[in-house]
Amino acid sequence: MADLPAATFLTDFHAYRAEHQPDDPCWTYLERTWTWAEAWDDVRAFAGALQAEGIGRGDRIAFLDKNNPATLTATQAVCLLGAANAIVNWRLAGDELDYVINDAGARILFVGHELLPSIELIRDKLTTVERIIVVGGESDELEAWVAAASPVERQDDVDPHDTCLVMYSSGTTGRPKGVMLSQHNMVVHTRYAGGDVEYGEGDMMLIAMPMFHVGGSSYALFGPATGTHGFIIREVDATLLAGAMMAGVTHAFLVPAVVAGLLQAGPQAMGLFSRLKVFSYGAAPMPLPVLRGALEHWPTTTFMQVYGMTEMAGVVTILDDAAHRDADHPERLVSAGKPIPGVEGRVVDAITLEDVAPGESGELWWRTEQATSGYLGRPEATEELLTPDGWLRSGDIGRVDDEGFVFIEDRVKDMIITGGENVYSPEVERVLAEHPAVLELAVIGVPDDRWGETVKAVVALKPDQSASAEELIAFARERLAHYKAPSSIDVIEALPRNPSGKILKRDLRKPYWADRDRQV
Repeated sequence: MADLPAATFLTDFHAYRAEHQPDDPCWTYLERTWTWAEAWDDVRAFAGALQAEGIGRGDRIAFLDKNNPATLTATQAVCLLGAANAIVNWRLAGDELDYVINDAGARILFVGHELLPSIELIRDKLTTVERIIVVGGESDELEAWVAAASPVERQDDVDPHDTCLVMYSSGTTGRPKGVMLSQHNMVVHTRYAGGDVEYGEGDMMLIAMPMFHVGGSSYALFGPATGTHGFIIREVDATLLAGAMMAGVTHAFLVPAVVAGLLQAGPQAMGLFSRLKVFSYGAAPMPLPVLRGALEHWPTTTFMQVYGMTEMAGVVTILDDAAHRDADHPERLVSAGKPIPGVEGRVVDAITLEDVAPGESGELWWRTEQATSGYLGRPEATEELLTPDGWLRSGDIGRVDDEGFVFIEDRVKDMIITGGENVYSPEVERVLAEHPAVLELAVIGVPDDRWGETVKAVVALKPDQSASAEELIAFARERLAHYKAPSSIDVIEALPRNPSGKILKRDLRKPYWADRDRQV
């Protein structure tokens, strides 16, 4: 990206825009457009309202809503106070919602009006929440709450290393973990993770990916950094996406599943998106047929693939447009590109913890100022994630070729990525194991040309018990977010195990991935 304004705190980018281009458009959402000055006034008033509620340095709020500029306002407002915003996945089921909100220790919960019924069902379980404020709709309380406040500037005790975001990733032990990201993490990421993408006068970026994902929030923050008008849509929906393109969007970040859907919709849908100057994608591997189709339909669009993780504030490596179109190296279409500035990488034997020979596969370790300080309230998990000398264990198995391109091949951690959503097998297994007919089970990811992977369960039933795959899937969907529930279930007599009794998931996965270039 072009040179960005100097910034020590995350809000410095927006403050710069409010001073130097106050009347230019900042965000468009529904029928309204905010200028940079208007949006900055909202940030400071939001911070003042939080301060009046007793929110200060080290406190946390939670935001549960579909995409809304108020989420970005809240994230910047807490930065002025040294507090943090825990952005909650609105797709979570009830018992997952109360767990995350309580784990975050949120004192104030902002909830979108459409999602209020889910919160009302669990209100008595929200042990840390002192106040709930409804966002949007006829019952909106946010606008009046902010309007009544006196705006404040950044408080004197705020430090750049204060946590400003808590993003929940699915937990390997069956419960999500809160990833703590500081203002410094986010500033460094914003400065280096944009690659060589340029933003010019009149450009407009599509903010479509959910802000409870680091990819959604981190991408949205490129707006204040570059001074680019952001067009915000509530969620990824065909009508909303088409409306954004008709409004003049020039830059977009989407997950591969969206592109697969556009290809299936036909040439007219692909043609509409051919207007994009820059198309960025990530959060899941792009199936080669989908990627080749997009390159064919969008010959004048600049392509950029990003690989990263919540624990790294977002992007770690970038596959640039030149590599996408390098006829001499077509194999690089399945690579994740090269590390961005400020990111060091190693490929480590997951057992010996020694670096592997060049070109060989091992666990990818990263070291950068973008890296999280750890998981909220989880010192043991943090110790497993971060080494004493600052390396972050990604949990991904990969290799690096002789020109520095990173190839992601498999996972150390038991995780499935479906449509850009991270699903950890133990979380699904914990739920399915509660079905009275289930004796034992294993959850694996299997390839899918649209979603990258889908969730499959392999189940052995108790003697004299019966349950259909449809019944087990319905059982899971009642207790989990829809994307986490298995889309298919195989019922077998017994699961394969090694001599020590461990279920051999690799054997279960092998038939489904046999003809694939990679195992994720």
